[in-house]
Amino acid sequence: MRLFIRIRLLVIVTSFVLIVSGCSAAGSGAEGKYIIDADSVTKLISQENTIFVDMQKPEDYSKAHVIGAVNITRNDIIVNEPVTNMLAPKEMIEKVMGSNGIANDTLVIAYDNTDNMDAARLWWTLRVYGHEQVKVVSGGIKALQKAGVELSSEKTAITSVEFSAKDSDESLIATKNEALAQVNEPKEDIVLLDTRSQEEFNQGTIPGSVLLDYANNNNSDGTYKSGHAIIMQYNDLGIKPEQTVIMYCKTSIRAAQTYLALANVGYENLKLYDGAWLEWTADEALPSQKPSVSPVQPSKADVS
Repeated sequence: MRLFIRIRLLVIVTSFVLIVSGCSAAGSGAEGKYIIDADSVTKLISQENTIFVDMQKPEDYSKAHVIGAVNITRNDIIVNEPVTNMLAPKEMIEKVMGSNGIANDTLVIAYDNTDNMDAARLWWTLRVYGHEQVKVVSGGIKALQKAGVELSSEKTAITSVEFSAKDSDESLIATKNEALAQVNEPKEDIVLLDTRSQEEFNQGTIPGSVLLDYANNNNSDGTYKSGHAIIMQYNDLGIKPEQTVIMYCKTSIRAAQTYLALANVGYENLKLYDGAWLEWTADEALPSQKPSVSPVQPSKADVS
C-alpha cells in the first residue's frame, strides 16, 4: 500500500513538473502571428522577397542597421492634420513603400529603437492598407545586436518598385464619434483602453477608459512579453478577446504598440482611435474624466 502511494505521488509530481516546464517553454518568447524574436531573424535576412525596414531616425540608421535594411521613419508614414501623427493617405504610403523597394508580394520585417512603437505603427499602417505580410522584431535593434545579427553603417542601395495599396480598412480605425458613443451609452462588449502613463491618465482621460501603460507590454530589456503574459495582464483588467477594444494614447503611436501586442495573441476586434487624446481634447464640447490632479512628469513617450 505504501509503495502504491509513493508511486502515485511520484507520478503526480512528475506530471506537474512536465506541465510547468512545458508552459515555461511555450511562454518564453513573444513570437506569434505578427511578432518574431530576434533569434529567428537570421534565416530571413537572405530570404527572397523580404525587406528589413529600420524605423530609427536617419542619424541612428546611419550608425547601425541590419545589412540591406531600408530606412523608413515615423514621419514617412504619418501626416499632422488635423492633429499630430495621423494615418498618412493611401497615395503617400504607396510612394514611400515603392521608393523603398517594397512591392505587394514583399515580406516586411520591421524593427525600431523606440520600445516597439514605430515598428508597430508601420505594421498597423500597412495592415490598414491591405498589406498583411509584415512582422515586427521584438525588442528592435538592441535585441538584434544581442542575437548577433550582423549590422552595417552603409546605406542600402534601393531599386524602386510599384506598390499598390488597397483602400483603407475602416474596421481597424476608431473615430471620435465611436469613442463618444461608448462614453454616452457604454456597451459591455466594447472597451476604451488608454495606453498612456499613469501620470497622463491622472490629468485626464476619456470617461470610462481602462488604463494600461503600453510599456507594460514589454519586458525590462524592451522585448515584448510572452503571449501568455500579455493574455493574463489584459484578462486581469477584464479585457477579453471577444470584446471590441478601442485604444488610444496622446497620438496613437504608443497605442499601435498595444494593438500589435493584442493582435499577436489572437484579439481580433481591435480599433485604433487615430485622432486620440489630442483630437478629443481639442473639442471643448467633449467630456473628460480626471482621476486625480497629480503633476505630470514629461517623458520621451509623451509626444506619441
